[in-house]
Amino acid sequence: MDHKILLALIKKKVKDEDTIWLLEEIIESFAMNQDKGIPLGNLTSQLFANIYLNELDQFVKHELKIKYYARYTDDFVILSSSKEYLKNLINPISNFLRKNLSLELHPNKIQIKKLKQGIDFLGYVVLPYYKSIRTKTKNRMIKKLEKLKWEYMNHKISKQGINQSLQSYLGCLTHSNSFAISQKLERRFSKNNLDKIENS
Repeated sequence: MDHKILLALIKKKVKDEDTIWLLEEIIESFAMNQDKGIPLGNLTSQLFANIYLNELDQFVKHELKIKYYARYTDDFVILSSSKEYLKNLINPISNFLRKNLSLELHPNKIQIKKLKQGIDFLGYVVLPYYKSIRTKTKNRMIKKLEKLKWEYMNHKISKQGINQSLQSYLGCLTHSNSFAISQKLERRFSKNNLDKIENS
């Protein structure tokens, strides 16, 4: 994100000088690439991303008149029954992002797929009547929990440390049809299982 563009968008809505000064200080502290970029994970980053990409939302809904559109931070999905219609949206959206927000669509992340193939969005694969966790996301969960389990066995973290991560992952899995993987994670990394390992 371009810091000058972001500040200009904020100033359209926020008129208080002290608030603007504070926001400028926060934004300019993100010296990742001179006057561009915000760090992932920072508490203000998601807010700034939504302010910035609200411009895209307005363009898509009011200029392009797209009915089925969803966005979360910098990931978005557009649905249509026409493949040609979707193809024809790439250039106007790309041009808008480049000219107005100094952003580029990632060429390797533009996908036009049939609904029955599933939509890869926010770590899930969404199908018409089914939603599963992405394989890469599932493997990342298991790898992270295995690392935490090793740290617990070597007295580097407490059981609570593993359980917090486990409960977080189980919460993510409740949003998909992932009963089997949820059961697998609970069997391998629950407090009861750790107690058994510890006492064996």
